[in-house]
This record gives sequence, structure tokens and C-alpha cells, in this order.
Amino acid sequence: MPHASALMTVMINAARKAARGLARDFGELENLQTSKKGAADFVSAADIRAEQTIFEELSKGRPKYGFVMEERGEIEGSDNSNRWVVDPLDGTSNFLHGLAQFAVSICLERDRQPYAGVIFNPATNELFWAEKGEGAWMNDKRLRVSARRSLDECLFATGLPFKGLPGRERSLKEVDSALSETAGVRRFGSAALDLAFVAAGRFDAYWERGLNSWDVGAGIVLVREAGGIVTEIEGGDRPMHAGSVLAANAEIYAKAQKLISEVK
Repeated sequence: MPHASALMTVMINAARKAARGLARDFGELENLQTSKKGAADFVSAADIRAEQTIFEELSKGRPKYGFVMEERGEIEGSDNSNRWVVDPLDGTSNFLHGLAQFAVSICLERDRQPYAGVIFNPATNELFWAEKGEGAWMNDKRLRVSARRSLDECLFATGLPFKGLPGRERSLKEVDSALSETAGVRRFGSAALDLAFVAAGRFDAYWERGLNSWDVGAGIVLVREAGGIVTEIEGGDRPMHAGSVLAANAEIYAKAQKLISEVK
């Protein structure tokens, strides 16, 4: 593996330790205790255990940093510049249905900008990691976004609102717009992995609305360090906090942004 900084080592170790528990639980789905968190949205005992593991490991490695965590919310640290933004199990519904498309996602936010990220899928043993200025990697392989220039050769990815969430009509119109000009649209169910796949050149573009910072922080770093562009769908520069994300290679970004943002 390429040399990882001390910071990145702390993040990778936390992700791997949490993922060991997820891998065990993934193999024993019938024994998982689950509770309803919202319409068609579940939080599992595995999710909570993974978050606790990450909290303990990151607190040990960087005790002054604060946290924003999906389950326990915001925790202030004495270091006002740095905080961890954590999704212990992105793709919970996939996980609970036995689909191996889920991941631990850890982002370091520095001065409210995504600075470093780790996304780890224990089911495939794919570890995506990036630090600002140091490139993006999957395990020991350097990542670059795709170089496709023609939309009709490009594969897009997105997320769709499920029961209880707003915006389904608009999302379906956006999908229709993308399908009319591209080689296809995929809906895999994990925003973190969708962004990692853009960084790896597997997807040429990804967009979604209604997201939280822990869904996308790590992936934003990966795509940018792999040479891609990440903004809000309408072009704004706060994709980690604005609730909408568009990520693409530089060759098709403008076309993708026009294709999706002009849908009404």
C-alpha cells in the first residue's frame, strides 16, 4: 500500500475495526435486532455498534477533534478547525437485505471543508481513501476518474427517494432526462460508494438530492483527488452541506450539470 499519513492511518484503522463487526453481522442477518427509524428506513444494532467503535478509535487517535455522526449527532471538540463526519453504515437497507453494497464512511472536515476521507466495504474488501493533495486510492491502486467525453458512452448513478421522503416526482424526471442521453443510470443504494465509484472511473457521473454531510463528505474528497469535479447540482460550491451533489469527470461535468439541473 502507498504510504499513508498518520492522520490517514488513524482513519483507516477505525474503519477497518468497525467493519469487522459489520462483516460478522452481515453473515448472521437473521439474528440482527432492528428498529424502525422512519418509513422504510432502518437502523440496526450493527449500525450502532459500528458507530461506537469508530467514535472510540477516532477519539483515541485525535482526542481534541469533534464529531458529526449519523446516529448520535454533533459532539463538540476543543479543536475548532477539525471534526469527524461519520456514517458507520452507509447502505443500511442493502445490508439488512443481504446485499453487499454497503460501507463505513469517515470524513475529516477541516475548517468546514472536506479534507480527508475513507470509504470501506468489508464485503468486497475495497478500501477507498484520499487526503487533500495526496491523490485517491483503492487499496494500493491509484484512482483516476474516467476519461469519457460523450454522454452516450457514460454510465450515471443516482439515488431515489423511497417511501416517506419528498422529491420523487422530480427525481424520476431527472432519471428520465439522464436515460435519454446516456448509456444508463444505476441506483445502488449507497451514496458513499457511488462517489467512490466515480473516483474509480466505474461511474462517469453521480447526482442525488436530500443528502446529509455524512453521506458524501468522504466521497467528495475521493472524487476531487481522483481528478473529478464535485458541486451542488445547481453548481454551488457547498455540496457537503447543501443537500445535493453532482460528481463527474471534468470532460462531461458541464453536460451532466445541464442535463440534470434544467429538469423542472
